[in-house]
Amino acid sequence: MLNLQPAINDQKKFSNIELKEISPIRKLIIRGKSREFISAVGRAIDILLPTEANTSSSNGEITTIWLSPDEWLIFSNTIDDKDFNQIEEKLIQNICKTKLGAVIDVTDQFVMINLSGNKIFDLFQTGSPFNFNEFRNKKGATTQTLLAKIDVIIQNKDQNDANLFVRRSFSRHLFSWMSDSASRL
Repeated sequence: MLNLQPAINDQKKFSNIELKEISPIRKLIIRGKSREFISAVGRAIDILLPTEANTSSSNGEITTIWLSPDEWLIFSNTIDDKDFNQIEEKLIQNICKTKLGAVIDVTDQFVMINLSGNKIFDLFQTGSPFNFNEFRNKKGATTQTLLAKIDVIIQNKDQNDANLFVRRSFSRHLFSWMSDSASRL
C-alpha cells in the first residue's frame, strides 16, 4: 500500500526564495528501448517522450522527464489519483503486457519540492557542482546532480520556478539544508 503522507510537511518563505513540498503525487518510472516502446507510450498517454538528454515534456495532466536513453520519470501535474490510475493502467497494458518495457510506481520513493523565487539557482549553485548558468534559461530543462551531497533531479519549470525530486529518506535533511542556505542569500 502506498504511503501518500507528506515527508516534510513544511514550507519556508524567504525574501527571494519559497520552498514547499508538493502534496504527494503519483510518480512512475518507465523503461524501454525500442521505437515500438516509445510509440506505445505516446498512444497510451497522449504525450511524446523526450528523447534528448536533460529535457522534459508535458501536457495538461502529466510531465515526463528524460533520465537515461531507456528511462523516464512520469508524474502527475495534479493530485487526482483516479486519472493517474487510468494512465498507469494504460501504460501497463501497452508496455508490460506486450513485453516492450517496464512500469514501476515510485510514488513513495521520491519527494517533490517546488522552489520559486529569483535566487533558486543561486541556492542550487551553493551546493551543487552543476553549472546552472545555461540551465536557468531553458524552460523544461532537467538535470540529475548532487545537491548538498544528495542525489536529486531538478526540472526547470519556468523562469524562477523549479521542481526538485529527492529520495524520501534524504528529503528532510535536504529541506533543512535548503532552508538554512536560502536564509543566507
